[in-house]
Amino acid sequence: MAGSERADAARNRAAILAAAADLFDRDGAEQVSMNDIARAAGVGKGTLFRRFGDRTALIEAVLYPRVAAMLTLVEQGPPPLGPGGEPVAALHAYLDSLLDFVWTNRTLIRALEHHGPYAYYANPSSQYWISELARRLNAVRPGENTDYLTHVLFTALRADVIDYLVSSRRMDPDRVRAGLHRLAGS
Repeated sequence: MAGSERADAARNRAAILAAAADLFDRDGAEQVSMNDIARAAGVGKGTLFRRFGDRTALIEAVLYPRVAAMLTLVEQGPPPLGPGGEPVAALHAYLDSLLDFVWTNRTLIRALEHHGPYAYYANPSSQYWISELARRLNAVRPGENTDYLTHVLFTALRADVIDYLVSSRRMDPDRVRAGLHRLAGS
């Protein structure tokens, strides 16, 4: 009996994550209610809250495999994004990947960006992306103090900034990409 319950719980978790990802990607995280997700997953709202606790935890759970996939590309993928690339090409590939990731996941990221005064910068994923950005900037600009530039570039990659520039200002994503490369000074 207990094994069957664990299988049901795993199936419910997978159904909830799949439904949430589908709805968030299609309609935007801000438009999707927990009731919508529970209904699409075929579970009760109580099951959803027992499994994830709150909306933030559910959004983080949906984002986690996407973050992990990008992390794998950065740490083990082919150059220039992965290890071994020429420094300028590696920096550009990294900025481009972050931009693409943010654009693709903007509604999920936006839902998390304002959960506290430093939420965008202090979460473990952002700490990793900032550290990697600093490492790549330092490879392009050896001996320079790039801490400020690292944070300026990372701030320029906020989902609300990218969404505003592309959606409201109708700025072509390639123009944003070129601007990031210019800001990096490479």
